[in-house]
Amino acid sequence: MAEFVPFRFRVHLYQSDNNHLLCSGSFSEVTGFELTMEPKTLAEGGRNWGELQRIGVTKFAPMVLKRGVTSVNDLWSWFDATTRGANYGYRLHGEIEVLGNPTLNQGNNAESGQVQTEEQVVMTWRLHGVLPTKFKGPDLNSTANQVAIEEVHLVHEGLELQRTAPAQSNDNSSGGQPT
Repeated sequence: MAEFVPFRFRVHLYQSDNNHLLCSGSFSEVTGFELTMEPKTLAEGGRNWGELQRIGVTKFAPMVLKRGVTSVNDLWSWFDATTRGANYGYRLHGEIEVLGNPTLNQGNNAESGQVQTEEQVVMTWRLHGVLPTKFKGPDLNSTANQVAIEEVHLVHEGLELQRTAPAQSNDNSSGGQPT
């Protein structure tokens, strides 16, 4: 029986200059949503009760994408081009979409007996200045059913969170007025 791997995260990476989609894949685990701001402390003359705290440099943890698939070898091609390229590398910007629970789609196929599910994007994390630092493929074993990409490590220069608005209900029982 085939191994079931739930892909709950879609990753899209775009060229920075023209928003052309360059890499895309689905992954079962994403870690590294961590930002750390190290404050600068200043000792002020005459202030004996503690130091002043000022904003310091913000550091971003590497993003680690685990157990994923892509339709083509685009992530490998990007990693290969970056490691063979210039010191700055081939940086992209990207999105990590967090998918919610699948919902039933009551489309045109309802009469044919086919049930389709649709995955809604719950939130999107946007990454800036993304650079791959590690690519790990699966162990090759003819008796195992494995995913195409075991791990991809990405460093980045910025992170934003964009929440998706909840789906609108078709219920007009309140007369179209907010309740």
